[in-house]
Amino acid sequence: MPRLPIFRIGHSSDEVIPPRLTCYSPRLALDGLAAGIDNLRHDVYLSPKFVEQIRQQIVRLIARHGNVDTVLIAETPLAPAKKMFAGGEQGSSSASLKLEPADIKPLLNGIHVSALNRAKADGNICVDLLGRLAVIKFLRAELIAQFSLVLERCRMKLKSFEGVRQHTALEMRERVAAFQVAKKTVLRKAGQELFQTLQEVEKETLARMRRSLFGDAVSNVNYRPFINRLMFTEDGRDDYINAEHYVMLGNWDRDPDRFPQLRQIASAFLQSLELGAESEQLDVLDSWMNAPENAQELVAGGTPDTSTPEGRSQEARLAYWVKLLEESKVLDFVLASYEVIPLLPEYSPRINAQQLKNGLISRTERTRVEGLIKEHGRLSTESLYAAVERVSGCRGAERAKIAGRFMRDFFRYHRDLRQLEALNSALDSVNLIGNEKLRELSSVNGTLYEFLSPDEQRPTEERVLYHVVIKADIRDSTRLTRSLLERGLNPASYFSLNFFEPVYKLLPKYEATKVFLEGDAMILALLEREGEARFIVSRACALAREILDIVRGYNHLLQRSGLPVLELGLGICLQESAPLYLLDGDQRIMISDALNESDRLSSCSKRARKAVEPLESLFNVYAFQTVSDDDAGENVEDFVMNYNLNGIRMNEAAFRRLSKEISLEQRPLEVPALWGTEHYTVYSGMVPLGNGTFRKIAIRESRVPQIDPRTSAFRRWTERSYYEVCSNPALYAMLEEETGAAN
Repeated sequence: MPRLPIFRIGHSSDEVIPPRLTCYSPRLALDGLAAGIDNLRHDVYLSPKFVEQIRQQIVRLIARHGNVDTVLIAETPLAPAKKMFAGGEQGSSSASLKLEPADIKPLLNGIHVSALNRAKADGNICVDLLGRLAVIKFLRAELIAQFSLVLERCRMKLKSFEGVRQHTALEMRERVAAFQVAKKTVLRKAGQELFQTLQEVEKETLARMRRSLFGDAVSNVNYRPFINRLMFTEDGRDDYINAEHYVMLGNWDRDPDRFPQLRQIASAFLQSLELGAESEQLDVLDSWMNAPENAQELVAGGTPDTSTPEGRSQEARLAYWVKLLEESKVLDFVLASYEVIPLLPEYSPRINAQQLKNGLISRTERTRVEGLIKEHGRLSTESLYAAVERVSGCRGAERAKIAGRFMRDFFRYHRDLRQLEALNSALDSVNLIGNEKLRELSSVNGTLYEFLSPDEQRPTEERVLYHVVIKADIRDSTRLTRSLLERGLNPASYFSLNFFEPVYKLLPKYEATKVFLEGDAMILALLEREGEARFIVSRACALAREILDIVRGYNHLLQRSGLPVLELGLGICLQESAPLYLLDGDQRIMISDALNESDRLSSCSKRARKAVEPLESLFNVYAFQTVSDDDAGENVEDFVMNYNLNGIRMNEAAFRRLSKEISLEQRPLEVPALWGTEHYTVYSGMVPLGNGTFRKIAIRESRVPQIDPRTSAFRRWTERSYYEVCSNPALYAMLEEETGAAN
C-alpha cells in the first residue's frame, strides 16, 4: 500500500500535520416499537384521506412530467359511457390533473405533523421515524403503480380516438409512446419534485416542531436519511441526479471511474495517512468517507493556503490524491464528468449521458457521438467541441482544484448512498396495512400505529383525559363601570368591544371553548382527549399571552381617546382528569376544582398591589405568605397574598405538564430580584400552533417569601413555589437579545 510521505519534498522542515477527521455512520433504529401481526415488522395505517389525495397528486405529477396531461383530459370524440378505473370513475381522474402543485405540501405536512403528535403522545420519538418511513414507502410504491395506471389510461384514451380525427390521434399516439419510453426520466422528475417538497416541509415546519416537542433528545436521532436526494432512486445511481448534485460516475464495466473502483482509491488514500490502527478498519474508512467536511480538512477543497503549515500539509495530501487519480487513469473522467453537465440539456436524452461524457476524452466515442448528432439534424457539435477543448486543456493547478472538488462531491455521494442503504433497511421493517380486516386485527392486539387527521380519529379516542381552565379577570371593574357611567358612556359595549369580542376570535385558533362569563371575567377551557397530543397547557399559555397582547393594543387606543384602560389578571389551572357537567335544560354547566383554583391564581390583593407597584419589575406575578406569630398553628394556605396585574399565573400541575409537552430550556436572566435574595429560574420554549406557526413562551419559577403581615417586611424564603407565564414584552426582548448574542 503506497503511503503519503511524512515530509513534503521542497519543504523538508515542514512536517505533515495529521488531519482531524469526522466520523459518520448512518443508522435508523426503531427502538421501543411493538412488532406487528407478522411478528417481524411494524404495522402502520396511513390516513385514508391522505392516501387518496396524494394518489391524485402523483397522477398529476407523472402526467405533467410525462407530457401526457393533455392526453388524459382530452375529450373523447364518441363520448362513451363512463368507465370505472382504479377504484373510481375514469372521468374523475382528470379533475386531479387541474390541482395546483402547492396542494402536495399541505398533504405531506399534515401527515408528518400527525406522526409527530402521535410520537409525543406515546413519549417515543421513534414513532415519528416510523411515520416518516411509512410515508416514503407509500410514495415509492405509488410512483411505480401510478405510472402504470397512467399509461393504461392513455392507452384506453387512444382506443377511443380510433377511426376519427387522425391527425390528433397520431399526435397523441406519439406522446404516449414517448411517455412509455421515458419511464425512468418521468419517475426521476416526479420523485425529485416529491423530495423537494419533503425537504421544504422539513425545513419550514418539522425541524422546529421536533425541537419544540422533544428538545435535546432530537440530537440523538438521525433524521438525515429523510432529506436524502437519492431516496426516490432505484439504487442510488442516476446519471442526471449525480451530474447535477454530485458527480456522474461510470456505469459500464470498462469504465475506470465506477463507484467500487473510486472507493478503493479513496480508501487507499485515507490508509496512506497513517492515522493509527483504526485507518486499517473498513468501517472506520467508510465513516470517514461519509463526512464531506473531511474533504476540506484533507485537501482544502483543492485550494490550500500554502502560507501556513496546515495549508502545506493539505497541499501535500492534494498532490498525492492527484497522483492516485492519475495513476488509476480516473482524473480525465472526473474532468469530463463536470464538463458534461451543461451539455446534458442540449444533447440528452437523444444521446446517452455516459456516451456523451466518454466522448469528451475518447476519440473513438467522440466519433460515435458526432454521428448521432448528425442523425438528429438540428443538433450542433459546437458545444461538444468546446467541452473537449476544456478537458484537454485542463492542466496543473486547475486539475488539482478539480481533484479537490471531486473528493468533496464523492464523499457527499458516498454518504448519501450509505444513508439510502440505511433507509432501505429500515423500510423493510414497515408493514403498510391496506385493508380494514388487518387494521382491526392489529388494532385489537395493540400493535397498530395509525397516523390520521383529527376528523378520522375513532370514537373510542374521544374520552377526555385532562382539562385546563383559564380565567381572565378584569381588575377594579366596579370602579371602571362607575367611571364610565359618570361620563355617560356604556360600560357593556366598552367591555365587549375591548375585551370579550377580541378574545372570542382567538378561541378557534387555540381550540379553546368559552365555559361562561362571570360579569367582569371570562372562563375558558381546553380539553385533551385520548389518542391526541393537543398540548393543552402549551396552548393555554400562548392563548393567555395573546389575550394580554390584544388588550395592550386596545389600551393604547383607549389612552389616545382619553378613556380608562383595562387591567387583567389571568390564571391557568390544569386538572388531570375530565371535567364533570350538570345540565340546565339543554345547557351543560362545567363542574371542576380547576374553576376555583384558576380564580385564586388570577386574583390580586390590594395590599400586595401596594407593596409591589413601587418596584420596577419585569414580572407581573408575585405570591407572599403572610403568617404572624399568632397564626403559627393555622393552615398557611389560608394566608397567601397574591399579586397578579397584567400577568399570568399557573398552578404547579400545569407547569409539570408543560415541561412534558414541549422542551423548556433554562435561560439566564439578570433582572432586579425581591429583597436582592430572590431565587428564580426562567425557562423558555416554543409552542406549536399548527400550520408551521410557533409562539415563544417564558416561564418563571420562584419561591414564595414569608413576610410580616403588618409591615410587609421580609422574613424568609419558604419551600413553596409559584409559576408565572411571563407577559412583559421587554423580558422577551431581553431573551431574544441574549439568544442573538449567543449565536
